[in-house]
Amino acid sequence: YTFSFSAVKRLMKEAAELKDPTDHYHAQPLEDNLFEWHFTVRGPPDSDFDGGIYHGRIVLPPEYPMKPPSIILLTANGRFEVGKKICLSISGHHPETWQPSWSIRTALLAIIGFMPTKGEGAIGSLDYTPEERRALAKKSQDFCCEMCGTSMKTALLPLTSGSVSSQADKEAKELARQISFKVKSLFKLLSLLHIYYFNRRFVCDLLHVTTDLLSQISKSVKPKFSAAASQEHAPPVSTNTSMSPRQRRAQQQSQRRAPTSTDFNRVQQPRVNMNQTGSTVLIVLLTFALAALIFRRICLANEYIFE
Repeated sequence: YTFSFSAVKRLMKEAAELKDPTDHYHAQPLEDNLFEWHFTVRGPPDSDFDGGIYHGRIVLPPEYPMKPPSIILLTANGRFEVGKKICLSISGHHPETWQPSWSIRTALLAIIGFMPTKGEGAIGSLDYTPEERRALAKKSQDFCCEMCGTSMKTALLPLTSGSVSSQADKEAKELARQISFKVKSLFKLLSLLHIYYFNRRFVCDLLHVTTDLLSQISKSVKPKFSAAASQEHAPPVSTNTSMSPRQRRAQQQSQRRAPTSTDFNRVQQPRVNMNQTGSTVLIVLLTFALAALIFRRICLANEYIFE
């Protein structure tokens, strides 16, 4: 306890506030462990859990209230698994949605408010039929906790139709609605950020690939042009004026038989120009393909529907 003085101070304050049971919920810490609480909640009216009284544990971290608690049900109910940490937006499975202003009373109201909702495959969630849940609700009244000795028949005050009961029901429903809205909004924001980051990274990768391809094409085309230019601008071979007429006649015949390097380069120049044209067409096609992929990705992001 000396390592979490603020948590101890907060828990002692909450224990004093929740000392007296109500007709809907009650929670108190164990005698030998302030960071483990046992709670009892009544099933929400007008639901499959109407008439049921459910018992469970709340395990709080030393960093409470900066970190959320873990909630474990001990009574069979058909909505949450028994003896397993349940996944709620107010439990330890979702620390990103937890708020330090929430308390153990908030957790109790959230459990009541979330019981009629669908499990949807969450950790520790069950989707029993309404008949099975009603049968478990009646059976839950005979449950007695072996750890704290609490009996469900005397854990809560008798249910009345007064203003306190109706106010607790409304508060539980409103709290569950607000928490669900915050969680959906948070997941929607995270999904949008993920899509934006993926699009940005996707575009950057495509630009890098295009830049590398252009650099490789330019490196392969540039030596050809430089060689052709150097050969075209090469000075002609000077003829020696001191040669005899016979030697000049022999030189002219050899030049007619074998083409010069300049003529050969002139023949090869159209081929180089064809290579340049093909590279340009390839670059244009790649640009259009990249634009189409980016446009398709943006359309998919805009059409994304959050359930």
